[in-house]
Amino acid sequence: MRVAIVTGAARGIGAATVDALVNDNYHVVAVDLCRDIPDVPYALATRADLDAVVARHGDSVLGLVGDARSAPDMALAVETATRHFGRLDAVVAGAGVVGEGAPLWRVSDGSWDAVWSVNVLGTRRLIEAAAPTLIANGPLAHGRIVAVASAAGSLGLRHLAAYSAAKHAVVGLTRGVAMDLAEYGVCANVVSPGSTRTAILEASARVYGLNSGESFALQQPIGRLIDPTEVAAAIVWLCSPASSALTGAVVAVDGGMTVH
Repeated sequence: MRVAIVTGAARGIGAATVDALVNDNYHVVAVDLCRDIPDVPYALATRADLDAVVARHGDSVLGLVGDARSAPDMALAVETATRHFGRLDAVVAGAGVVGEGAPLWRVSDGSWDAVWSVNVLGTRRLIEAAAPTLIANGPLAHGRIVAVASAAGSLGLRHLAAYSAAKHAVVGLTRGVAMDLAEYGVCANVVSPGSTRTAILEASARVYGLNSGESFALQQPIGRLIDPTEVAAAIVWLCSPASSALTGAVVAVDGGMTVH
């Protein structure tokens, strides 16, 4: 039995990742803030959302209300995993938000800070909390770190410069961490989803005056949106021993969006 922590676990890609990990015989500590953040222009997941994820899996999942940006909260997540389930093998930095849609010179400091703190600082906090435990497991334990970035981490998106910059930073951060951890047998990789059916996609649609995120299907050569379960499948594989030759990689689950 392997054990994982997932942040941003109450809905979207995070919730799908919890489901997929459990189906792959993991126990999971599912972490979510469960409240809104000022300067994030849409409603975030709730405690009811997190409870619903936990209820699907019984004793295999433990829900934890916590802030990915908080060092004490991420330390508590690691401590909870090791105390409740006896070990920690993988962490998935899935917490993420998009901010207000505007040219950079019109973006408020509050919006910029919200996007960067959740996406970048949240990734850092989880990694720095988990790394000592993953290292201590030894090189044969197949420790894994997976950060969720975005196609925006390799593209420039109009009116979403803060989000694009933050996701570029997540890629760079994870690649640097991969080099720091390589000698310990811990692999760190990035999954970069394209337009996926999530609350972030619906918020992005409003930036461009679209009625629905479904309009973004036209950006992807496969002609449809990505389902969160498809992203989760890649994350679970990257958490597995089968991915042992990958570290510092960016796996694009984007229907060809960044190819053309």
